[in-house]
Amino acid sequence: MPVLPSDASVVHLRSGGTSVVVDLLPGSMPSIVHWGEDLGDAPHDTLVSLATSSRLQRISGGLDRTVRLGVVSTAASGWAATPSIEGHRDGEDVSTLFALTGLHATDESLELHFADSEAELSACYELRVAASGLVRVRTTLRNDGAGVYTVQALHTTLPLPWDATEILDTTGRHLRERSAQRHELTFGTHLRESRRGRPGADATLLLAAGVPGFGFERGLVHGVHLAWSGNSRVFAERTPTGESFLGAGELYLPGEVRLAAGEEIATPELLGSWGDGLDELAVRFHEEWRARPQHPTRPRPITLNTWEAVYFDHRLPKLVALADAAAEIGVERYVLDDGWFRHRRDDTAGLGDWYIDETVWPDGLHPIADHVVAKGMEFGLWFEPEMVNPDSDLARSHPDWILRGRTDLPPSARQQQVLNLAHPEAYDYILGVISAILDEYAISYIKWDHNRDLVDAAAGPGGAARVHAQTLAVYRLIDELKATHPGLEIESCASGGARVDLGILDRTDRIWTSDCLDPVERLENQRYTALVVPPEMMGMHLTTPHVHSTGRTVSLTMSGAVALFGHFGIEWDVTTLSETDAAAVGAWVALAKRVRPLVATGRLVNADVADPGLDVRGVVAADAASAFFTITQTQTLISSPAGRVRFPGLDADRTYRVQLVTPGGLVQTPAQSPLEWAHHETVLTGRQLAVVGVRPPVQNPQQSVVVELTAL
Repeated sequence: MPVLPSDASVVHLRSGGTSVVVDLLPGSMPSIVHWGEDLGDAPHDTLVSLATSSRLQRISGGLDRTVRLGVVSTAASGWAATPSIEGHRDGEDVSTLFALTGLHATDESLELHFADSEAELSACYELRVAASGLVRVRTTLRNDGAGVYTVQALHTTLPLPWDATEILDTTGRHLRERSAQRHELTFGTHLRESRRGRPGADATLLLAAGVPGFGFERGLVHGVHLAWSGNSRVFAERTPTGESFLGAGELYLPGEVRLAAGEEIATPELLGSWGDGLDELAVRFHEEWRARPQHPTRPRPITLNTWEAVYFDHRLPKLVALADAAAEIGVERYVLDDGWFRHRRDDTAGLGDWYIDETVWPDGLHPIADHVVAKGMEFGLWFEPEMVNPDSDLARSHPDWILRGRTDLPPSARQQQVLNLAHPEAYDYILGVISAILDEYAISYIKWDHNRDLVDAAAGPGGAARVHAQTLAVYRLIDELKATHPGLEIESCASGGARVDLGILDRTDRIWTSDCLDPVERLENQRYTALVVPPEMMGMHLTTPHVHSTGRTVSLTMSGAVALFGHFGIEWDVTTLSETDAAAVGAWVALAKRVRPLVATGRLVNADVADPGLDVRGVVAADAASAFFTITQTQTLISSPAGRVRFPGLDADRTYRVQLVTPGGLVQTPAQSPLEWAHHETVLTGRQLAVVGVRPPVQNPQQSVVVELTAL
């Protein structure tokens, strides 16, 4: 890797339409002057001037030298906002002040080495601009001293433009994850913490800040995501000295990270993206994730999960009939959910006893697994490896394997506790029992569940905190299972969507986006999840007409249209369908198969619409040769007929044939309410579709149509 000249005062990184400019002023902590829009092949002297023009003046009432945000900022340098590093040695040696000792750079990456000889610490700061334009940042801290150094906080940051004064993040709860919220970025800190041992249903997947009113189509916006599945801190901060920035890091519990001599700790990667509108920001995440060698690239199998069809009532004839009906309508993967293992007749017992329940499955799972495979489908199985019921053989035999900080168990959730996978014997047991099941049966897919937060998670009464170690153990367990069972795919499910992050998704193949399958609720959930997660990695299933989680009755048309934008599946007892209804479900399955190559490779687009009752979103092919959009009416509209809707993201200079392809056709027939363009040869340019648009059909609330666009 080339080394920068010793007299270099600025470095310019460029890739994927993104520039990062770093000021390397001697005697000062390196500072990011700009990250965002590509600045082109700028002459070096202009970059030096850019860096110089960004430096701060001395101000009244302040330090003799106003301190700016550096790549590693600490209080000893005079930095008075959130520091990059906090720690101590047994309550002493609390001060850290790093000096640059070395650097390496390429056109796309920068590595800076620092040392604090007095505190006997060193640090390595790594920044890379990926081919997608995504910025990836990580800091590693090393203890070079003889005594133990306790790390309290370790953050990475990225600066914001000063006019980025509106924040967007997400919050929620079980069945309503990733609901958007916006507010002004004022002076001070906007802090989002997760202390649940997983991101949690209320976590923000992305923390973004932009010009006021930024939308999906336009408005400069920057955002960050922390690729970590444990406790975390994500924050936006604005200081009176003209600094504004986004930051994140793992949230360490007291005493959780204690570095012995020579040991080091690295932050999870902070991933930063930007765009003129949220769609442009999101596409950088998608392109980066799709470029990984382990990213799933074969067509995502149409999946049927048995949970809402049978719950814990596992009877072979019923499950065989379900498989037959599923195969008939085009399902390609059949997943047997909770209830197959010992003592598991409800959710109060059995977790941890990962052996086939002989009272329910006297011949093991072979009858159903073999039948599913014979029908041409893949067979999947549900596990919850990180959990244990107190009412289980495992808990009775090894109570010391349960995470707890006191003699009494932590408060229960779903009648279960958390297994300490950082305990070597517990880890080996879980690895062994799952491997045995995978070795015996033709299982190509695991639905990996995680149904409770980690509360008072320690190594035993009076023991040390274990969230950090537990998270790393889960990563290692998944990695090891996949390494020893090539081709195995794993879904990350956590009470639905409570563990959605790119740390877990770097080693799994999809998420269960939410336990709520109500398409009305799913619209917002899926839109904001897709700001970071590629759509083909998001589980989206058809639901029963009467929705289990909300009690709402919904149409197949809306359920199918909403489920098209991800990994399509079914959560329904399809043995109850009439011949007509089975044909209708089969038509949606066929459409999902037709558009899934586009979903897995195309660009998601969301139209900013004026009427809150309308939702317009689509996927445009990478070469803009084809696209499909859905027009969904969630409630009665401000006007009827509605105003025109636009289809953004197409090639402005190409001409497209525009067709309605909704299975079952329009809710209202042409004779009742003619929509002329839908019944004629309609061709429009991409510019006309994006700027002017078309009249949507008159629909009732909770209805959708699918529009296909094909370049001529």
